Amino acid sequence: MRGSRLPWILLVAISAFGYGSGPLFAKWIYPTGFDWLDLLAWRHLLAALILWGVVLLLPAGRAALRQITPRRGLTAFGLGVLFVANASTYFASLTWIDASLAGLMTYAYPAIVAVLSIVFAHAPSGVRPWIALFIATSGVVLGVGGISAGKEPALIGLVLGVASPIIYSCYIILAARLGGESKSGTGASRGGGIPPLAAVPLSLAGTSFGVFVLRLAAGRDLLPLPIPDDALLPILGVATIAGIVPIGAFYAGAQRLGAARAALVSTVEPIFTIVAAGLIFGERLTVIQLLGGALILGAVLVAEWGAIRPIQARSGRGRK
Repeated sequence: MRGSRLPWILLVAISAFGYGSGPLFAKWIYPTGFDWLDLLAWRHLLAALILWGVVLLLPAGRAALRQITPRRGLTAFGLGVLFVANASTYFASLTWIDASLAGLMTYAYPAIVAVLSIVFAHAPSGVRPWIALFIATSGVVLGVGGISAGKEPALIGLVLGVASPIIYSCYIILAARLGGESKSGTGASRGGGIPPLAAVPLSLAGTSFGVFVLRLAAGRDLLPLPIPDDALLPILGVATIAGIVPIGAFYAGAQRLGAARAALVSTVEPIFTIVAAGLIFGERLTVIQLLGGALILGAVLVAEWGAIRPIQARSGRGRK
Protein backbone atom coordinates (compact mmCIF):
# COMPACT_ATOMS: atom_id res chain seq x y z
CA MET A 1 0.00 0.00 0.00
CA ARG A 2 1.29 3.41 -0.90
CA GLY A 3 2.01 6.00 1.75
CA SER A 4 -1.03 7.74 3.19
CA ARG A 5 -2.12 11.00 1.59
CA LEU A 6 -3.61 12.18 4.88
CA PRO A 7 -0.64 14.39 5.91
CA TRP A 8 -0.75 16.20 2.57
CA ILE A 9 -4.54 16.57 2.74
CA LEU A 10 -4.18 18.09 6.20
CA LEU A 11 -1.55 20.51 4.90
CA VAL A 12 -3.89 21.75 2.18
CA ALA A 13 -6.74 22.03 4.70
CA ILE A 14 -4.50 24.10 6.99
CA SER A 15 -3.64 26.25 3.99
CA ALA A 16 -7.35 26.77 3.29
CA PHE A 17 -8.04 27.92 6.85
CA GLY A 18 -5.03 30.25 6.69
CA TYR A 19 -6.10 31.82 3.40
CA GLY A 20 -9.66 32.03 4.69
CA SER A 21 -8.50 34.13 7.63
CA GLY A 22 -6.94 36.75 5.31
CA PRO A 23 -10.11 38.78 4.69
CA LEU A 24 -10.90 38.70 8.40
CA PHE A 25 -7.56 40.30 9.25
CA ALA A 26 -8.12 42.83 6.44
CA LYS A 27 -11.46 43.86 7.91
CA TRP A 28 -9.66 44.56 11.21
CA ILE A 29 -6.83 46.49 9.54
CA TYR A 30 -8.74 48.80 7.17
CA PRO A 31 -10.56 50.82 9.88
CA THR A 32 -7.15 51.78 11.36
CA GLY A 33 -6.32 53.87 8.28
CA PHE A 34 -4.22 51.29 6.42
CA ASP A 35 -5.50 50.33 2.97
CA TRP A 36 -4.94 47.14 0.94
CA LEU A 37 -1.60 48.35 -0.46
CA ASP A 38 -0.30 49.07 3.04
CA LEU A 39 -1.50 45.64 4.19
CA LEU A 40 0.27 43.87 1.32
CA ALA A 41 3.55 45.71 1.93
CA TRP A 42 3.82 44.56 5.54
CA ARG A 43 2.23 41.15 4.96
CA HIS A 44 4.76 40.02 2.39
CA LEU A 45 7.81 41.76 3.81
CA LEU A 46 7.31 40.25 7.27
CA ALA A 47 6.47 36.85 5.81
CA ALA A 48 9.59 36.91 3.62
CA LEU A 49 11.91 38.02 6.44
CA ILE A 50 10.58 35.46 8.92
CA LEU A 51 10.68 32.59 6.46
CA TRP A 52 14.13 33.43 5.10
CA GLY A 53 15.42 33.55 8.67
CA VAL A 54 13.98 30.11 9.42
CA VAL A 55 15.21 28.56 6.15
CA LEU A 56 18.75 29.89 6.55
CA LEU A 57 18.91 28.59 10.12
CA LEU A 58 17.82 25.09 9.16
CA PRO A 59 20.40 22.75 7.58
CA ALA A 60 17.60 21.29 5.42
CA GLY A 61 16.68 24.80 4.27
CA ARG A 62 20.24 25.65 3.23
CA ALA A 63 20.51 22.30 1.46
CA ALA A 64 17.26 22.97 -0.42
CA LEU A 65 18.53 26.35 -1.60
CA ARG A 66 21.73 24.76 -2.90
CA GLN A 67 19.72 22.31 -5.00
CA ILE A 68 18.01 24.85 -7.22
CA THR A 69 19.40 26.19 -10.48
CA PRO A 70 19.39 29.92 -11.29
CA ARG A 71 16.66 29.33 -13.87
CA ARG A 72 14.35 27.60 -11.39
CA GLY A 73 15.15 30.18 -8.75
CA LEU A 74 14.10 32.98 -11.11
CA THR A 75 10.96 31.02 -11.97
CA ALA A 76 10.00 30.79 -8.29
CA PHE A 77 10.77 34.51 -7.87
CA GLY A 78 8.61 35.33 -10.91
CA LEU A 79 5.79 33.21 -9.52
CA GLY A 80 5.86 35.39 -6.43
CA VAL A 81 5.54 38.50 -8.59
CA LEU A 82 2.46 36.94 -10.23
CA PHE A 83 0.99 36.32 -6.78
CA VAL A 84 1.02 40.10 -6.23
CA ALA A 85 -1.67 40.48 -8.90
CA ASN A 86 -3.85 37.91 -7.17
CA ALA A 87 -3.34 39.32 -3.67
CA SER A 88 -3.87 42.89 -4.89
CA THR A 89 -7.19 42.21 -6.59
CA TYR A 90 -8.43 40.11 -3.67
CA PHE A 91 -7.52 42.44 -0.81
CA ALA A 92 -8.50 45.53 -2.80
CA SER A 93 -11.95 44.04 -3.43
CA LEU A 94 -12.48 43.82 0.35
CA THR A 95 -12.56 47.62 0.42
CA TRP A 96 -15.94 47.47 -1.31
CA ILE A 97 -17.44 44.01 -0.73
CA ASP A 98 -18.00 41.76 2.29
CA ALA A 99 -15.42 39.12 3.20
CA SER A 100 -18.03 36.36 2.83
CA LEU A 101 -18.91 37.42 -0.73
CA ALA A 102 -15.23 37.76 -1.68
CA GLY A 103 -14.60 34.26 -0.35
CA LEU A 104 -17.43 32.83 -2.45
CA MET A 105 -16.36 34.59 -5.65
CA THR A 106 -12.77 33.48 -5.22
CA TYR A 107 -13.86 29.85 -5.15
CA ALA A 108 -14.72 29.84 -8.82
CA TYR A 109 -11.00 29.17 -9.30
CA PRO A 110 -11.03 25.32 -9.24
CA ALA A 111 -13.36 25.24 -12.26
CA ILE A 112 -11.15 27.80 -14.01
CA VAL A 113 -8.06 25.70 -13.18
CA ALA A 114 -9.70 22.66 -14.77
CA VAL A 115 -10.38 24.54 -18.01
CA LEU A 116 -6.98 26.25 -18.14
CA SER A 117 -5.29 22.88 -17.57
CA ILE A 118 -6.95 21.66 -20.77
CA VAL A 119 -6.20 24.77 -22.81
CA PHE A 120 -2.61 25.42 -21.75
CA ALA A 121 -1.30 22.28 -20.02
CA HIS A 122 -2.83 19.65 -22.34
CA ALA A 123 -4.53 17.88 -19.46
CA PRO A 124 -7.11 15.18 -20.33
CA SER A 125 -10.14 16.97 -21.78
CA GLY A 126 -13.86 16.36 -21.81
CA VAL A 127 -17.13 18.15 -21.26
CA ARG A 128 -16.92 18.00 -17.44
CA PRO A 129 -14.58 21.01 -16.91
CA TRP A 130 -16.72 23.21 -19.16
CA ILE A 131 -19.89 22.21 -17.30
CA ALA A 132 -18.10 23.00 -14.04
CA LEU A 133 -17.09 26.43 -15.34
CA PHE A 134 -20.69 27.16 -16.36
CA ILE A 135 -21.96 26.10 -12.92
CA ALA A 136 -19.30 28.16 -11.14
CA THR A 137 -20.08 31.22 -13.29
CA SER A 138 -23.77 30.81 -12.50
CA GLY A 139 -22.89 30.65 -8.82
CA VAL A 140 -20.89 33.89 -9.02
CA VAL A 141 -23.77 35.60 -10.85
CA LEU A 142 -26.18 34.51 -8.11
CA GLY A 143 -23.72 35.62 -5.43
CA VAL A 144 -23.49 39.09 -6.94
CA GLY A 145 -27.18 39.26 -7.82
CA GLY A 146 -28.18 38.36 -4.28
CA ILE A 147 -26.71 41.54 -2.79
CA SER A 148 -29.43 43.41 -0.96
CA ALA A 149 -30.43 46.79 -2.34
CA GLY A 150 -29.11 48.65 0.69
CA LYS A 151 -25.64 47.11 0.43
CA GLU A 152 -24.80 47.50 -3.25
CA PRO A 153 -20.99 47.70 -3.53
CA ALA A 154 -19.06 49.70 -6.09
CA LEU A 155 -18.67 47.99 -9.46
CA ILE A 156 -14.90 48.04 -9.05
CA GLY A 157 -15.19 45.78 -5.99
CA LEU A 158 -17.10 43.18 -8.00
CA VAL A 159 -14.68 43.41 -10.95
CA LEU A 160 -11.70 42.91 -8.65
CA GLY A 161 -13.49 40.03 -6.92
CA VAL A 162 -13.98 38.27 -10.27
CA ALA A 163 -10.43 38.99 -11.48
CA SER A 164 -8.86 37.44 -8.39
CA PRO A 165 -9.84 33.78 -9.04
CA ILE A 166 -8.79 34.06 -12.70
CA ILE A 167 -5.31 35.25 -11.73
CA TYR A 168 -5.10 32.75 -8.89
CA SER A 169 -5.94 29.91 -11.30
CA CYS A 170 -2.89 30.79 -13.39
CA TYR A 171 -0.81 30.90 -10.20
CA ILE A 172 -2.05 27.46 -9.09
CA ILE A 173 -1.14 25.80 -12.40
CA LEU A 174 2.31 27.37 -12.49
CA ALA A 175 2.97 26.58 -8.81
CA ALA A 176 2.04 22.93 -9.35
CA ARG A 177 4.38 22.72 -12.36
CA LEU A 178 7.15 24.34 -10.35
CA GLY A 179 6.62 21.66 -7.73
CA GLY A 180 7.07 18.93 -10.32
CA GLU A 181 3.44 18.02 -11.00
CA SER A 182 2.71 15.97 -14.10
CA LYS A 183 0.83 17.64 -16.94
CA SER A 184 -2.34 15.74 -16.14
CA GLY A 185 -2.84 18.00 -13.14
CA THR A 186 -3.83 15.11 -10.92
CA GLY A 187 -0.59 14.19 -9.22
CA ALA A 188 3.02 15.03 -8.73
CA SER A 189 5.82 13.58 -10.76
CA ARG A 190 8.64 11.81 -9.02
CA GLY A 191 11.23 14.51 -9.52
CA GLY A 192 12.20 17.81 -11.06
CA GLY A 193 10.35 20.04 -8.63
CA ILE A 194 11.78 22.67 -6.32
CA PRO A 195 11.68 21.72 -2.61
CA PRO A 196 9.13 23.84 -0.70
CA LEU A 197 11.85 25.08 1.68
CA ALA A 198 13.50 26.76 -1.31
CA ALA A 199 10.50 27.63 -3.47
CA VAL A 200 8.39 29.40 -0.85
CA PRO A 201 11.00 31.94 0.39
CA LEU A 202 12.05 32.69 -3.19
CA SER A 203 8.41 33.17 -4.14
CA LEU A 204 7.82 35.45 -1.15
CA ALA A 205 10.88 37.49 -2.13
CA GLY A 206 9.33 37.96 -5.57
CA THR A 207 6.01 38.95 -4.01
CA SER A 208 7.68 41.56 -1.77
CA PHE A 209 9.53 42.95 -4.78
CA GLY A 210 6.31 43.17 -6.76
CA VAL A 211 4.46 44.96 -3.95
CA PHE A 212 7.25 47.53 -3.55
CA VAL A 213 7.26 48.21 -7.32
CA LEU A 214 3.48 48.64 -7.15
CA ARG A 215 3.79 51.07 -4.25
CA LEU A 216 6.43 53.15 -6.03
CA ALA A 217 4.29 53.22 -9.17
CA ALA A 218 1.41 54.51 -7.05
CA GLY A 219 3.60 57.26 -5.59
CA ARG A 220 3.78 55.65 -2.15
CA ASP A 221 6.72 55.18 0.21
CA LEU A 222 8.26 51.71 0.22
CA LEU A 223 6.81 51.02 3.67
CA PRO A 224 3.83 52.67 5.35
CA LEU A 225 4.98 54.13 8.67
CA PRO A 226 4.08 54.42 11.44
CA ILE A 227 1.91 51.35 11.92
CA PRO A 228 -1.28 52.16 13.86
CA ASP A 229 -1.33 50.46 17.26
CA ASP A 230 -4.61 48.70 16.49
CA ALA A 231 -3.12 47.29 13.29
CA LEU A 232 -0.01 45.68 14.80
CA LEU A 233 -1.48 42.30 15.77
CA PRO A 234 -3.69 41.95 12.65
CA ILE A 235 -0.68 42.71 10.43
CA LEU A 236 1.38 40.07 12.21
CA GLY A 237 -1.52 37.67 11.80
CA VAL A 238 -1.98 38.35 8.10
CA ALA A 239 1.78 37.86 7.56
CA THR A 240 1.98 34.54 9.41
CA ILE A 241 -1.43 32.86 9.77
CA ALA A 242 -2.66 34.15 6.41
CA GLY A 243 0.78 34.40 4.76
CA ILE A 244 3.62 32.02 5.56
CA VAL A 245 1.46 29.14 6.78
CA PRO A 246 -0.98 28.83 3.85
CA ILE A 247 1.58 29.54 1.11
CA GLY A 248 4.01 26.93 2.42
CA ALA A 249 1.33 24.38 3.34
CA PHE A 250 -0.41 24.60 -0.02
CA TYR A 251 2.80 24.35 -2.02
CA ALA A 252 3.92 21.27 -0.07
CA GLY A 253 0.49 19.63 -0.21
CA ALA A 254 -0.24 20.38 -3.87
CA GLN A 255 3.18 19.06 -4.84
CA ARG A 256 2.13 15.61 -3.56
CA LEU A 257 -1.62 15.69 -4.20
CA GLY A 258 -1.72 17.59 -7.48
CA ALA A 259 -3.75 20.72 -8.24
CA ALA A 260 -6.98 18.73 -8.70
CA ARG A 261 -7.03 17.05 -5.29
CA ALA A 262 -5.67 20.18 -3.60
CA ALA A 263 -8.50 22.28 -5.05
CA LEU A 264 -11.06 19.75 -3.84
CA VAL A 265 -9.69 19.78 -0.28
CA SER A 266 -9.54 23.58 -0.30
CA THR A 267 -13.33 23.87 -0.54
CA VAL A 268 -13.35 24.30 3.24
CA GLU A 269 -11.89 27.81 2.77
CA PRO A 270 -15.03 29.77 1.77
CA ILE A 271 -17.10 27.88 4.35
CA PHE A 272 -14.65 28.93 7.06
CA THR A 273 -14.61 32.55 5.84
CA ILE A 274 -18.40 32.80 5.66
CA VAL A 275 -18.93 31.32 9.12
CA ALA A 276 -16.14 33.39 10.71
CA ALA A 277 -17.26 36.62 9.02
CA GLY A 278 -20.78 36.01 10.28
CA LEU A 279 -19.65 35.36 13.84
CA ILE A 280 -17.10 38.18 14.05
CA PHE A 281 -18.48 40.94 11.81
CA GLY A 282 -22.16 40.01 11.62
CA GLU A 283 -22.03 39.51 7.85
CA ARG A 284 -24.94 37.54 6.46
CA LEU A 285 -25.38 36.06 3.01
CA THR A 286 -28.84 36.09 1.43
CA VAL A 287 -30.60 32.88 0.41
CA ILE A 288 -29.73 33.60 -3.23
CA GLN A 289 -26.07 34.09 -2.34
CA LEU A 290 -26.02 30.85 -0.37
CA LEU A 291 -27.49 29.09 -3.42
CA GLY A 292 -24.74 30.66 -5.51
CA GLY A 293 -22.17 29.40 -3.01
CA ALA A 294 -23.61 25.90 -3.23
CA LEU A 295 -23.30 26.02 -7.02
CA ILE A 296 -19.68 27.18 -6.79
CA LEU A 297 -18.75 24.36 -4.41
CA GLY A 298 -20.70 21.94 -6.59
CA ALA A 299 -18.66 23.12 -9.56
CA VAL A 300 -15.49 22.17 -7.67
CA LEU A 301 -16.79 18.61 -7.28
CA VAL A 302 -17.78 18.40 -10.94
CA ALA A 303 -14.43 19.79 -12.13
CA GLU A 304 -12.12 17.81 -9.89
CA TRP A 305 -13.82 14.53 -9.05
CA GLY A 306 -13.50 13.23 -12.58
CA ALA A 307 -9.76 13.91 -12.47
CA ILE A 308 -9.36 12.18 -9.13
CA ARG A 309 -11.35 8.98 -9.70
CA PRO A 310 -9.02 7.48 -12.34
CA ILE A 311 -6.04 8.02 -10.06
CA GLN A 312 -7.88 6.40 -7.16
CA ALA A 313 -8.85 3.45 -9.33
CA ARG A 314 -5.29 2.89 -10.49
CA SER A 315 -3.82 3.24 -7.00
CA GLY A 316 -6.36 0.75 -5.64
CA ARG A 317 -5.52 -2.06 -8.04
CA GLY A 318 -3.56 -4.91 -6.59
CA ARG A 319 -4.03 -3.83 -2.99
CA LYS A 320 -4.89 -6.42 -0.39
